[in-house]
Amino acid sequence: MRAVADPPLIEGRRGRDYPPTAITAALASCGLICSYMQTLVVPLVPEWPRLLSTSSINASWILTATLLGGAVCMPISGRLGDIFGKRRIAIFLLAGIALGSLLSAVSSSLAPMIVGRTLQGAGLGVIPLGISMLRDSLPFDRLGRSVALMSSTLGVGAAVGIPLSATVSQHHDWHWLFWAAMALSIVGAIALWIVVPASPQHRGTRFDGFGAIGLALGLSGVLLAIAKGADWGWTDRSSLGCAVGGLVVLLFWGFYQWKVTSPLVDLRVCTRRPVLLANLASIAIAFGGFVPSVALPRLLQMQSTTGVGLGQSMVVSSMSLVSTGVVMMAISPLAARLVTVRGPRTTLICGAVAIILAYVFACLFMTEMWHTVVVGALVGVGTGLGYSSLPTVIMDSVPDGETASANGLNMLMRSIGTSTASAVAAALMAHNVVTVGSDDFTTAMGFRFVFALAGSAGCVALLLVWFLPRQPRVHRRRVEAVSVPAADA
Repeated sequence: MRAVADPPLIEGRRGRDYPPTAITAALASCGLICSYMQTLVVPLVPEWPRLLSTSSINASWILTATLLGGAVCMPISGRLGDIFGKRRIAIFLLAGIALGSLLSAVSSSLAPMIVGRTLQGAGLGVIPLGISMLRDSLPFDRLGRSVALMSSTLGVGAAVGIPLSATVSQHHDWHWLFWAAMALSIVGAIALWIVVPASPQHRGTRFDGFGAIGLALGLSGVLLAIAKGADWGWTDRSSLGCAVGGLVVLLFWGFYQWKVTSPLVDLRVCTRRPVLLANLASIAIAFGGFVPSVALPRLLQMQSTTGVGLGQSMVVSSMSLVSTGVVMMAISPLAARLVTVRGPRTTLICGAVAIILAYVFACLFMTEMWHTVVVGALVGVGTGLGYSSLPTVIMDSVPDGETASANGLNMLMRSIGTSTASAVAAALMAHNVVTVGSDDFTTAMGFRFVFALAGSAGCVALLLVWFLPRQPRVHRRRVEAVSVPAADA
């Protein structure tokens, strides 16, 4: 006779039952808040040395710390959520954002700002937790649209956050950005506690603390090399040491994860074809999706006398990125419908094609303001379709008790893609310049190199998703829905 496993515990209290729309709205709002933290300070990057009385190299840690905090926290917080309850860990992360925002809001020096930005970056782990909470809380007929919306918040919050921050920074004291971030995170945590039902816990599973430390060290080394390579020099001992050291740590970490009984990341599950291809495609899609955030503001703000730039202000150039965020949000219901009817593979193919078309257009036409809007919108379509369907591939391929950690790993792959895009695009633009007066400006060929590379990332994504299973998701679920009662009978 087959032994029946103990049912998972349910964290905390349930309270009253809220409709799926309210649950989705609460989780998506938290996702927007957390992704907004990633670009909160981007418009102020040129001003940080003056505002904090430090050097440009030191000030760059304000962005690097956020990147490291998010990358390290996503898979770890996902695993903690699977074990101790996703809602509890998500509220803890939002509290961390509030604390980090408070530290940054009351400081005017570098050290507390870096600590605060690290805590803000760690909050990015709320998004994979939110996707898994949707699976725990919603009926199947509402799940696809809600997951698509939640997943798209990673790009929407980042894209919309830049013009919002630019407007506040231009007209008010920059500290208000962090006071507002603290208020938003507190409201998000309250909404999460009141509206979202408690999720299952799997406390019989041991948390792999040694694996968490190894992953944090390995990722920090690799991502530091990517993020700081342009400042240190790509062949400098610091860059090479971080890269090689991080890779060596990750190699031993992977061997340990393969052998340990209760791993932080189940590599056996991650090597399944759908999960592996989805994670690799995430890197390529995120690379292509993030390039506009690096290249378009520079193109728009460069002086028109250079023959390349469009001579726009910081606020106007930031507004050009809004099209990407708005389109990503708008495309999520269509993406969910496409996933349901045609499956995630077809949806991902459409997304990759949209990214490729965006950069073909960018290479040919980038002389007017509306050209940048078109590119941003096409990239929004591509990343919106991609981000909306990737969680479906992941959740259909992993056990129920590992959905949060698996989604966290997928979000990590996206973070690696965006980090690489930022570093590579900045390096290409910096090495293809023309000097006008005392200033250096990126050449037209430099921008085309960046756009061509981003389009190539779309081609890589297309090749990867082409080999995903062809079976439509709705067919699989219907088969399971019919077969499970029959087996029980």
